[in-house]
Amino acid sequence: MDDEGAFDGLTEDDLIDDAEVDTMVRESISGALGDNQFAHSKIELWTNNIVEGCLKRLAALNKPFKYVVTCNLTQKAGAGLHAACCTRWNQQTDGKLTVQWENATMLVLVTVLWFSI
Repeated sequence: MDDEGAFDGLTEDDLIDDAEVDTMVRESISGALGDNQFAHSKIELWTNNIVEGCLKRLAALNKPFKYVVTCNLTQKAGAGLHAACCTRWNQQTDGKLTVQWENATMLVLVTVLWFSI
């Protein structure tokens, strides 16, 4: 933080709150999937709706950031799901959050990355 109380030109109000992003992601997942059970034919629609829902909510924050959202949706069938992400960024302003959501038949991993502009 510099002497004027800013983070690389951003005020504290400009920064992203992880808890707020977590809520947005969970709302997007719930809105897209509801109480549905796994259906292979709907995977593309669901993942697109989750990603678009997240991006719309993030854009509505009107903060000086670019966003990347990824969504992995898989059927629960006893197999594992591994995901990894590596970044090199400004640790004061940029961030990443991964949300895991599941029901009896599906596992969803959504990762949101944000980068100050």
